[in-house]
Amino acid sequence: MRQSVRVIIANGDEDYSVTIRSELLGLDGVQIVAEVDELGLVEQAVGQFPAEILLVHLDPVPDATLPIAAKIAAANPELAVFVLSESTDPQHILTAMRSGVREFLTKPIDRELVTAAIGKVVAQSGNAVEVGRLVSILGTVGGAGASMLATNLAVELTQLAKSKPVVLVDLDFRFGQLATMLDVQADYTIADLCATPEQLDGSVIDRVMVKHGSGLHLLARPNQFAQADQITAAHCASVLSSLQQIYEYVVVDGPNRFDPGGLAVLDLADVNLFVMQLLVTSVRNVHRMFSELQEGGYNLDRFRLVCNRLGQDSGHLGVEQVEQTLNRKIAYQIPDDWKVVSGAINVGAALMDVAPKSRVRAAIRELAESIASPHDTTAKKSEKGSGLLGRIFSGASS
Repeated sequence: MRQSVRVIIANGDEDYSVTIRSELLGLDGVQIVAEVDELGLVEQAVGQFPAEILLVHLDPVPDATLPIAAKIAAANPELAVFVLSESTDPQHILTAMRSGVREFLTKPIDRELVTAAIGKVVAQSGNAVEVGRLVSILGTVGGAGASMLATNLAVELTQLAKSKPVVLVDLDFRFGQLATMLDVQADYTIADLCATPEQLDGSVIDRVMVKHGSGLHLLARPNQFAQADQITAAHCASVLSSLQQIYEYVVVDGPNRFDPGGLAVLDLADVNLFVMQLLVTSVRNVHRMFSELQEGGYNLDRFRLVCNRLGQDSGHLGVEQVEQTLNRKIAYQIPDDWKVVSGAINVGAALMDVAPKSRVRAAIRELAESIASPHDTTAKKSEKGSGLLGRIFSGASS
């Protein structure tokens, strides 16, 4: 588990959304649980998503937006409401503070001031919560092996988890096969959780989970195609946020496309694993994905490349060549062992059970250990760059 401050963003200015997202996701320990672009939906989001901070962008119409922020601040004293504007009108600032708004931030965004404001919330009220780490697995080309990796990574993390169970979530709402890969039958699915508009409690979540023999919990994809069309980005983010309060690790197979639901997952995830193969089609898609993410204000430090089926005939493409092309290191390598992997898939079993000494299982186990270890290089890098907020979390946990 890790300490986190969860933020809901209310922003009606689409042109400024990248800036806000970039500044927040650049802070270690900050998690965006929802982005709302319609003022009329802000109160609903506050009731649906667990969060410690609501950040309201007042521009371009601060006179119309400020009363909404003030109303929410007055009605939810436990929620720290921040407002952001280019306005320095004393009347706006006075109105905000009288209503219970915690911080009036001015543009351009000063990351140190934002960090200090969030740190103040943590220090004064202890509003940093323990949440599980969310790991998303994204295939960069059809058949890359994302579902296989997600399934076996979740099983391995189950063996490494220290205090709470691990959940595997199937976000391929139409064609996901995680239940088949684990040879289990799901009576209830993610569609049942998405049908509940309010914040989900542990008893409701536990009832819809499929329990695997390894101890892993599975949240399966909907049983009917029609149910997939009814799941929104807000539903998806709400469910994942609730799962993080219960599970030590939330491993997500998906998103399988860059739609609003997929981007909501990327906002929440601590680690995003892009599964690729040494194929031109896969490399090109990786390049496109990273370009889009960078333009969208996402923190690329939260993304890792995984090269699957390494060692098969790659048609003259090599790891070093791909790294030079993408200007990014491949963080993890999974060796090719199609006979073992396909056999495990066809009998609905984890590699840990049917091929415990295989090279592919050993590589996935190593990946799981790097995610689970608090002393891995990723954690050290985050600690080094976390600044004031990281120091506050460190002090709060000691």
